[in-house]
Amino acid sequence: MIHNMKLNTEPFTKIKNGTKTIELRLYDEKRKLLHIGDVIEFTNIVTLEKIAVIVDDLYKYANFEDLYKEHDKKDLGYSENEIADPHDMEQYYSKEEQAKYGVLGIKFHLKED
Repeated sequence: MIHNMKLNTEPFTKIKNGTKTIELRLYDEKRKLLHIGDVIEFTNIVTLEKIAVIVDDLYKYANFEDLYKEHDKKDLGYSENEIADPHDMEQYYSKEEQAKYGVLGIKFHLKED
């Protein structure tokens, strides 16, 4: 199955160059349809460029704090000198949304053409 998701330029570029291998989302109705082996087509919301990845694993947590404790910050898109702060995700998803749906880490690799 193919899923479509939109991304800002920075995470899109990190996925494209292989420095981000886990995408973070709410575990909402749309994300509950994801399965290992599915394809996600990410679209850069600025340039409309597209890249495809294949889902390798799905990590479900109650909130981003729990997710951040379990995964390497580089996989989440942070550089070595950055502090990985789960509160960064609140600019996208409120604490109320996180409590309602839970959160999801989507582990993937780039799909070869």
